[in-house]
Amino acid sequence: MSATLNVARYTALLSGVFYGIYHRRSLQKTHDLDKEHHAIHQREQLIAHAKDAWRQKQESAKGDGIITNPEDPRFDLEKLVAKWEKETQ
Repeated sequence: MSATLNVARYTALLSGVFYGIYHRRSLQKTHDLDKEHHAIHQREQLIAHAKDAWRQKQESAKGDGIITNPEDPRFDLEKLVAKWEKETQ
């Protein structure tokens, strides 16, 4: 093999290795930014959910004490139906 061919081969090999390192770093940076944005969005959703839950708790405490949210463990269907019957009369 000629020396020129070996130089070209090793140059291509080293160029590929350095390009791979550079490309990997740029992909990792993009991934880290996406991960950070996702974490921020997740925190914002949790805060909004907590605010809604607090608002529902405050609204239920203001009224006559009847919980209208069926997912609440303290929900009582009989009390809710009685309240509706009282309101319609």
